Amino acid sequence: MDIEQDIRARTKTDSSQCMVPLAALLKNDFECNKGQDPIVQHGLACHDKKGEDHTLIKLNCQHLFRDGSVVFSVFGVFDGHNGASAAIFSKEKLLQNVLSAVPTIGSREEWLDALPRALVSGFIKTDIDFQEKGETSGTTATLVIVDRWTVTVAAVGDSRCVLDASDGGIFALSVDHRFEENAEERKRVMECGGEVCRLSLAGGAEIGPLRCWPGGLCLSRSIGDVDVGAFIVPIPHVKQIQLPKTGGRLIIASDGLWDALSIEKAAKCCRGLSAELAAKQLVKFAYFW
Repeated sequence: MDIEQDIRARTKTDSSQCMVPLAALLKNDFECNKGQDPIVQHGLACHDKKGEDHTLIKLNCQHLFRDGSVVFSVFGVFDGHNGASAAIFSKEKLLQNVLSAVPTIGSREEWLDALPRALVSGFIKTDIDFQEKGETSGTTATLVIVDRWTVTVAAVGDSRCVLDASDGGIFALSVDHRFEENAEERKRVMECGGEVCRLSLAGGAEIGPLRCWPGGLCLSRSIGDVDVGAFIVPIPHVKQIQLPKTGGRLIIASDGLWDALSIEKAAKCCRGLSAELAAKQLVKFAYFW
């Protein structure tokens, strides 16, 4: 999935404002209404052999608060395993659970401040509700909320969100929860009593990626996976950023893309293309790489 933020130029601020807290800048923009809203364009392309991957696209969502409302867009990628039921459930319930966790607020500034905590609560509730179904399916979940110039990303698993900023900078907005690459997650699980190792064959040979036992899952965080024990948690990594004035492009994709392309190659291979063409280009590059 590719989402392009085509941002129109706003009134320039002097260099001294670079040290002003984000909340103060957002409040100033909201109250004075001097900045134009971004234009959100999106493209979608996929190559899913198993039918376990699902996406979420919701434009122009509205959330009411005491003194007004906010309009935002939501994008999500859910890469299921052991069946598609966890991915489908998360697609249908996660956003609702996040919004239900937002407390009563009085301003857009308070909404943005409350959003990271609401995302954590929403992920946990979605996991609890799905596990009550007794199904063994699991899924990664990467949820992105775009509210004007502010992007908030929450993710479990290894479906990444990457920002290709218009100034040329390329930034990962999510963290991979793979045991193979994430030493902090290996340490967390082992300190809690879990075992992290490769699959052992007769004779002692080890094959494949690092996995958590019992269960043998190679991800340390996910939604679902009721059969793998308490070491695999649904608590997401959350990051909130303000887009540069000139905008940028968000690339949200499952590991099928990132196993084939680095974030730098993914960003550079589709620069200059429309959002729709960029999404197709990324899938093509990943499939034939």
